[in-house]
Amino acid sequence: MFNVTKILCGLDQPMDALRYGHGTGAPQSARARRPVVVWNLSRTCNLKCMHCYSDSAAMKYDGELSFDEGCKLLDDLAAFGVPAVLMSGGEPLARKDTLQLAAHARSRGLKLTLSTNGTLIDKKTARSIKKLGFAYVGISLDGVGSTNDLFRGVTGAFDRAVRGIRNLKAVGQKVGLRLTLSPHTVADLDATFDFIEREGVERACFYHLVPSGRGKDTKQLSAAQTRAALDTIFRRTRELVAKGDPREILTVDNHADGPYAYLRLAEAGDPLAARAYELMRWNGGGGSSSGTGIADIDWLGEVHPDQFSRWISFGNVKQRPFSEIWSDESNPMLQALRNRKDHIEGRCRSCRFFDVCGGNFRARAYAMTGNVWASDPGCHLTDDEISVGNGQA
Repeated sequence: MFNVTKILCGLDQPMDALRYGHGTGAPQSARARRPVVVWNLSRTCNLKCMHCYSDSAAMKYDGELSFDEGCKLLDDLAAFGVPAVLMSGGEPLARKDTLQLAAHARSRGLKLTLSTNGTLIDKKTARSIKKLGFAYVGISLDGVGSTNDLFRGVTGAFDRAVRGIRNLKAVGQKVGLRLTLSPHTVADLDATFDFIEREGVERACFYHLVPSGRGKDTKQLSAAQTRAALDTIFRRTRELVAKGDPREILTVDNHADGPYAYLRLAEAGDPLAARAYELMRWNGGGGSSSGTGIADIDWLGEVHPDQFSRWISFGNVKQRPFSEIWSDESNPMLQALRNRKDHIEGRCRSCRFFDVCGGNFRARAYAMTGNVWASDPGCHLTDDEISVGNGQA
C-alpha cells in the first residue's frame, strides 16, 4: 500500500510504524514485520463483480475451514503476533459465523478489519460490528450509482452498499471505501471523492487491477490512463488536506505509485520529497509485501503470498499451523520471494527505484507474462524516469 496522505502531504497516519518505520512500536526493518493476514473466510458472494479475483458467486463452495478450524487458526495468528487480520471473501458476511469468528479473534487480542461489499450490513449487523471493535470496515464500491452496479453485476448494489455505510456511520464505526481502477471506474473518481466527503468516509483505498479470477477478462488501464487517475487522486487528497478535512487515502497493488509521487514532489521542489523517498525506501514496496509483510489464507486453508497469487501455495493450515508454514526456511518459493532482488529480470531489475518499488507486483507479472520474475507490465513509469543516474535514486 502507498499512503498518499502521508507521502504527499506529510500527515501522520494510522499504521505509520508498520508501513514506514515511523512512530511508536516501529520494527527495525520492513522485512522484520510479521505479515498482515488476509483471510478469505468464504468464496460465496451475493454479487458477481467483473473483476473478482476469487471468481465468486452466490453458491455454496465445499471445503471451507470449519468454525473450530477457524478458531484454531486465529489462536495461532494471535500467538504468532500478526499485526492485523483482514476478514474477506467472497463476501465474508455471507458466512453465517463470521462475526462469531471475529469475536473469538478479538478475545485473543487480534486487530481486525472487514472487507465487504456492504450490501448485507443492516442496522443490527452494524451494531454487532461496532461492538466487536473492528478497526475499520472497508466497503467495496466501484464508481457511483449505475457504474458500480454494472461493475458488480447486480442492479441496486450501490444503494444497498450506501445503506450499509450509513448504518455503520450511525453507530460510530470507522468506514473505508475500496475501489478498483479500471476503464469503468476512473471517470467516476471525482464523483467518488465527492461521495467520500459527503458520507464522511474516513479512508479510501484505490486498487490497481490485477488480472486474476474474473479480473483476467477486465480491461487494464494504459500507463497514461493510470497516471491521469493518480493525478486526480493526488489532487483531491491535497484539496481535502487544504480544507482541513483530510482522509487516509491509499493506492494499492502498484508499487510504482511511490516513485511517481516522489518524482512529482521533486519536480515541484517540494521539501517533502527527500523525506518521502526515505520513508518509501524503508518500506521497500513489493520487496517487503507479498510473502513477507502480506499473507493470504483462502477458504480452503491454503496459504498464499497474497490474495492474487493462488497458483502459489506454501501449505495448508489444516495440516500445519500458519506460523510454521510462514517460518519454513526450506520452502524455495517463499525464500525466493523474500530475496526477489536476486531473481527479478529485465526493466524492473535495472530500475533506479528498485529499492523503493521492490520490483512492483509479482502476481501481475505472472498473470500477464507467465513468468513470476518478469518485469511488471503494470509499471507506468517511463524509461527516462527509471534510468539509473537520472536524479537522486
